[in-house]
Amino acid sequence: MNKAELIQEISKDTQLSKKDIEKVLTSMQNIVTDTMMHGDKVVLKGFGSFETRVRRERMARNPRTGEEVHIDESHIPAFKPSTALKKKMKQQ
Repeated sequence: MNKAELIQEISKDTQLSKKDIEKVLTSMQNIVTDTMMHGDKVVLKGFGSFETRVRRERMARNPRTGEEVHIDESHIPAFKPSTALKKKMKQQ
Protein backbone atom coordinates (compact mmCIF):
# COMPACT_ATOMS: atom_id res chain seq x y z
CA MET A 1 0.00 0.00 0.00
CA ASN A 2 1.38 3.41 -0.92
CA LYS A 3 0.58 6.82 0.55
CA ALA A 4 -2.26 7.57 -1.93
CA GLU A 5 -3.92 4.22 -1.19
CA LEU A 6 -3.55 4.80 2.56
CA ILE A 7 -5.16 8.23 2.22
CA GLN A 8 -8.04 6.72 0.28
CA GLU A 9 -8.61 3.97 2.88
CA ILE A 10 -8.54 6.46 5.76
CA SER A 11 -10.95 8.70 3.86
CA LYS A 12 -13.40 5.82 3.41
CA ASP A 13 -13.10 4.87 7.06
CA THR A 14 -13.41 8.37 8.55
CA GLN A 15 -15.43 10.32 5.95
CA LEU A 16 -12.76 13.05 6.05
CA SER A 17 -11.49 14.72 2.88
CA LYS A 18 -8.42 13.31 1.18
CA LYS A 19 -6.74 16.74 1.33
CA ASP A 20 -7.14 16.92 5.10
CA ILE A 21 -5.83 13.39 5.55
CA GLU A 22 -2.83 14.12 3.32
CA LYS A 23 -2.02 17.20 5.44
CA VAL A 24 -2.20 15.11 8.63
CA LEU A 25 -0.01 12.31 7.22
CA THR A 26 2.57 14.78 5.89
CA SER A 27 2.63 16.55 9.24
CA MET A 28 3.03 13.23 11.05
CA GLN A 29 5.95 12.26 8.80
CA ASN A 30 7.65 15.59 9.44
CA ILE A 31 7.13 15.45 13.20
CA VAL A 32 8.33 11.85 13.50
CA THR A 33 11.39 12.62 11.36
CA ASP A 34 12.27 15.77 13.33
CA THR A 35 11.79 13.98 16.65
CA MET A 36 14.02 11.09 15.58
CA MET A 37 16.68 13.48 14.25
CA HIS A 38 16.88 14.97 17.75
CA GLY A 39 17.48 11.50 19.18
CA ASP A 40 14.03 11.13 20.73
CA LYS A 41 11.55 8.28 20.36
CA VAL A 42 7.95 8.46 19.07
CA VAL A 43 5.68 5.88 20.74
CA LEU A 44 2.25 5.01 19.36
CA LYS A 45 0.73 2.79 22.03
CA GLY A 46 -0.67 -0.43 20.58
CA PHE A 47 1.22 0.07 17.31
CA GLY A 48 4.92 0.55 17.96
CA SER A 49 7.74 3.03 18.34
CA PHE A 50 9.99 4.91 15.95
CA GLU A 51 13.51 5.57 17.13
CA THR A 52 17.04 6.23 15.97
CA ARG A 53 19.66 3.56 16.48
CA VAL A 54 23.41 3.94 16.28
CA ARG A 55 25.28 1.62 13.96
CA ARG A 56 28.84 1.34 15.31
CA GLU A 57 31.81 2.08 13.12
CA ARG A 58 33.30 -1.04 11.64
CA MET A 59 35.59 -2.53 9.08
CA ALA A 60 33.96 -4.13 6.04
CA ARG A 61 35.27 -5.79 2.93
CA ASN A 62 34.64 -4.70 -0.66
CA PRO A 63 33.25 -7.87 -2.28
CA ARG A 64 34.77 -7.07 -5.69
CA THR A 65 38.31 -6.31 -4.62
CA GLY A 66 38.54 -7.88 -1.19
CA GLU A 67 39.91 -4.57 0.09
CA GLU A 68 39.07 -3.61 3.67
CA VAL A 69 36.98 -0.46 4.00
CA HIS A 70 36.33 1.62 7.11
CA ILE A 71 32.66 2.50 7.65
CA ASP A 72 31.93 5.38 10.01
CA GLU A 73 29.35 5.30 12.79
CA SER A 74 25.89 6.15 11.48
CA HIS A 75 22.41 6.81 12.84
CA ILE A 76 19.63 4.78 11.29
CA PRO A 77 15.83 4.95 11.67
CA ALA A 78 14.17 1.95 13.28
CA PHE A 79 10.63 0.79 14.00
CA LYS A 80 9.87 -1.53 16.90
CA PRO A 81 6.36 -3.06 16.77
CA SER A 82 4.32 -3.23 19.95
CA THR A 83 3.41 -6.50 21.59
CA ALA A 84 -0.23 -5.95 20.56
CA LEU A 85 0.77 -5.55 16.88
CA LYS A 86 2.95 -8.67 17.04
CA LYS A 87 0.06 -10.68 18.50
CA LYS A 88 -2.30 -9.51 15.75
CA MET A 89 0.22 -10.48 13.08
CA LYS A 90 0.62 -13.97 14.59
CA GLN A 91 -3.15 -14.56 14.43
CA GLN A 92 -3.11 -14.63 10.62
